[in-house]
Amino acid sequence: MRSKNQKPHYYIYTPVALSSALGISPGEEMSWELLDRNELPLVRLNPKPTTTTQRVEGKNTAL
Repeated sequence: MRSKNQKPHYYIYTPVALSSALGISPGEEMSWELLDRNELPLVRLNPKPTTTTQRVEGKNTAL
């Protein structure tokens, strides 16, 4: 969507299960960060403090 004299805004719809697993709230603002042609991570603009104590290591390349 584009408002007059403003940057365009895009809305992404995600499956409920994915949003729940990532802890995404409705209306939460995020942006894409292009690293290279193969990596396009989603970045939270206003991240919530984490509540987990374990950290996940490594990348999961299997889809």
